[in-house]
Order: sequence, then structure tokens, then C-alpha cells
Amino acid sequence: MEPQLLHTVADSVATVVVHHPAKRNAMTAAMWRALPPLLDTLAADPDVRALVLTGEGGTFCAGADISTLRESPEEAQGLAVRAEEAVAAFPKPTLAAVRGHCVGGGSQLAAACDLRFAEEGALFGVTPAKLGIVYPASSTRRLASLVGPATAKYLLFSGELVDAERALRSGLVDEVLPEGGLTERVVEFTRILVSRSQLTQAAAKEFANGRTDRDTYWAGQARGSGDTAEGVAAFLERRQPRFAWNVPTS
Repeated sequence: MEPQLLHTVADSVATVVVHHPAKRNAMTAAMWRALPPLLDTLAADPDVRALVLTGEGGTFCAGADISTLRESPEEAQGLAVRAEEAVAAFPKPTLAAVRGHCVGGGSQLAAACDLRFAEEGALFGVTPAKLGIVYPASSTRRLASLVGPATAKYLLFSGELVDAERALRSGLVDEVLPEGGLTERVVEFTRILVSRSQLTQAAAKEFANGRTDRDTYWAGQARGSGDTAEGVAAFLERRQPRFAWNVPTS
């Protein structure tokens, strides 16, 4: 099978799989280009309430296919940044499910997700110093916001790989699961995510990401959504809420 991005939608969760097992799921130029429009399509699907990004088999993503860097490193980096920004801009909760190596461009994609769950044995690395590449400013800021400036410098200066436990301690990873337990936990957690209010999630995502100009917008959305009334009624009636608000598609 050619290197590609595979995707499925089931139980309101979209799963995007980086599929290039011959090169540990390294991203080709075509794959970088394909990711933003794929995410646009999934974001516009009202049946999608959360997204999982993962890799084929036992590896998340070993970064960019190095052969793509020979002709134009600047173009290759631009493609990666646009894909990373598309992941970050996805309007619904996103979760990176990491096994094995999550390195270089793979770490860019994982860092752009809202959450990262890893299986024991996963390895994380930010490796531009091994190639003499200036890591993008936006990617550096995103990494520093996750792990703090000191750890970001450690990762960027050295290019060394860190294990899942260290990634957990630094804030790069939110949960570490025992071997064989990642899939079950991701299914369990995304089931929780899709049962919650998209209104709450979408507003919280913007606020947590630092946006400061949409307070009035979200207050208006809350007043007109009916989600608060439904949530309170469901709590008092001891039933699961049926939240109706959806992320606008326009």
C-alpha cells in the first residue's frame, strides 16, 4: 500500500492513521499536503465529535521522510507547519494515541493535538538539531507551552529521545498506558469526550489556547444553545444529557 493517511469515523470519533510502515510512518510531502483538507472535511462532519491521530502498527510517526528534505528543506518544513496548524485548529477535541517512536514531524503533530496518550515504550524526540534545521517559531512556542522553556530547550538543543515516563512528568504526555492498554483507554476516553457538551469543549479549547477576543461570542452561544438547561435537567433527572449544540461548519 502506498504511503497515505487512512481515516474512519465510528461512534462519533474520527480516527486518522499515518500509514507508511516501510519507513516507520514517516510523512511524505503528499501526506503533509493531504492532512489539512482531510481535517477540514472531518471538522465539517456533524457526526464527528472528537478526533484521534495515530500511526499504523507499533509506531506513531518517525517524522518527515528525509528524502523530502533533499530538494527543498524550506518547502518541506512549510508543509509540516501547515499540517501542524491544521491539527491545532481542529475545532473539536483531538487526541494523539502514541506507540513507539514519535519523533521530529511526528512530535509536531502530537504536540498540536489537545491531548496525548502514550503506551509504555513510546519514545519522543524533537530532532532538528541533528539535521541543522531551524525549528519553526510556531512549533517552538507550542512545545514550550506544553513542557516549559527548560524542557523545550533540552529537547531542541540535544535532539535526544525521552521515554514515555519522562514525557509524562514534563507534560508532553497526559497519560501512559501499559503495553496493550492504549486502544482500550482511547476508546473509553473518547466515549467520554463525545458525551460531553461540544459548546463547553469548543469554548474551553479557544480560551486555553490563548484567544482573548471571543468572550462575547461564547456568551451568546451559551445563551442560545440550550446546553446549560439540558445539562441541569439531565443532572436533576439522573439521566445522560442530550447536548444539541454543534460546532458551526462555516
